[in-house]
Amino acid sequence: MSTRNAVIVRDLIKIYKIGQIEVQALRGLNVNVRKGEMISIIGPSGSGKTTLLNVIGGLDKASAGSVKVFDTDLTNLSTGDLVNFRRETVGHVFQNMNLIPTLTAAENIELPMAALGIKADERKKRIEELLNVVGLLDRADHKPGELSGGEQQRIALAAALANGPPLILADEPTGELDTENARVVVEYLRKINKELEKTVIMVTHDPNIARISDRILRIHDGVVQADVASLGDSEAPTADYTKLLQSRISEIEIELLGLDSRFKQGIITGDEYVKQQTGLKNTVDVLREELHRMGVVN
Repeated sequence: MSTRNAVIVRDLIKIYKIGQIEVQALRGLNVNVRKGEMISIIGPSGSGKTTLLNVIGGLDKASAGSVKVFDTDLTNLSTGDLVNFRRETVGHVFQNMNLIPTLTAAENIELPMAALGIKADERKKRIEELLNVVGLLDRADHKPGELSGGEQQRIALAAALANGPPLILADEPTGELDTENARVVVEYLRKINKELEKTVIMVTHDPNIARISDRILRIHDGVVQADVASLGDSEAPTADYTKLLQSRISEIEIELLGLDSRFKQGIITGDEYVKQQTGLKNTVDVLREELHRMGVVN
């Protein structure tokens, strides 16, 4: 029987084995996502964000608990059934675009349809429709290397939509983009959510990007620590949203201290130290800018 929920996750546990060591990425996590909703997931590195997305998308299997996506229980699906589930139900958008460099934009969009056995004339019509959706009809014959980063991600988004999946999973879709291109890509994601009525779950580290969604989930240590309504275009901060940002800043400051310690102990190289430190400090700057924009002194 159909429900109003697109995704129901219950008591989800995911354990990875690295040699003799077991790492628990998800620790009894619970999530509900309504049909037609767009949610953003934020949280520190290693908190389980991507793991959750991979389990919902059928790229990985849960160690325990249950995941139901549009009435399909993924828990006991075979490998073959999971492949069919991914092709028909889920569109994946990744940080690194995953486009094939030797194919044109149109051919990259066509590939998922060919895998599903859709007829050539129908594929051609669908490619044109999707290029229009992402505003890149004039780039149909361009290869990825001839496109900007933002254009590549919009083509990747069109490819994710090729088979008409009701669910779009976007893992840091703006992570490799500058501010302007990031804004354009996430606005197209929202357009797809609203106009095509797709359910969208997006992982992002950027609160400015997260605000475009209906809800923001904060994951920490493999569980949902906060579930708040997004501010959207509102200028008035909510206590929950403000606390969410301030808490993340505190976490990063602790991460920076740990980074200093690992560098001094020789655990990481100078290059690794600089790269990680720069990334963390840039994230803090973004979070503080968001608080400042809302008139919150941090």
